[in-house]
Amino acid sequence: MAYSKIEKYDEDVTSGLMKNYRDSLTLLGEDPEREGLIKTPERMAKAMQFLTQGYSQDPKLIIESAKFKEDVSEMVIVKDIELYSMCEHHMLPFFGKAHIAYIPNGWITGLSKIARVVDVYSRRLQVQERLTTQILQALKDSLNPLGIAVVIEAKHLCMMMRGVQKQNSVTTTSAFDGEFLKNTTRSEFLKLISKKQE
Repeated sequence: MAYSKIEKYDEDVTSGLMKNYRDSLTLLGEDPEREGLIKTPERMAKAMQFLTQGYSQDPKLIIESAKFKEDVSEMVIVKDIELYSMCEHHMLPFFGKAHIAYIPNGWITGLSKIARVVDVYSRRLQVQERLTTQILQALKDSLNPLGIAVVIEAKHLCMMMRGVQKQNSVTTTSAFDGEFLKNTTRSEFLKLISKKQE
């Protein structure tokens, strides 16, 4: 049986992007009709739709799909959540990890839903600073926790491949709310996410 990959893309969007990418290849001095590039505009059109699929996803619906009443008020941490996003300034990737904690206030959500919220916002044209606060706000709005913390550590190809070309730079952003505005709670969170798993 022949291999077939099933993916769904908007035909009008794909067609429009393909034309733009074909024109871009020509403007860059390439021949979009040569063998290695014939399918490149289509691949790029589909890749960009995949990499920006977060625009069509609702983080609130994702959280609500696994929201449970639970009488706990201990810190919940999900750390080392991989994220891949696109810098809106240069359309180059940035990638890294998100660390998220919240203190429930009567409601919890499935752990995978927290990772999915990260994907919803990272699969958009982004800046890391906004991405950090959007994740915090989405979880705050849906769960109304006693406190929430988000830390993102990422490498940006716009700094590594062009411009200053610094290969080892890492950007860290953070956002805190509620109980995490207190030094003791925030320090506990930061200590726990820095601890290596044995």
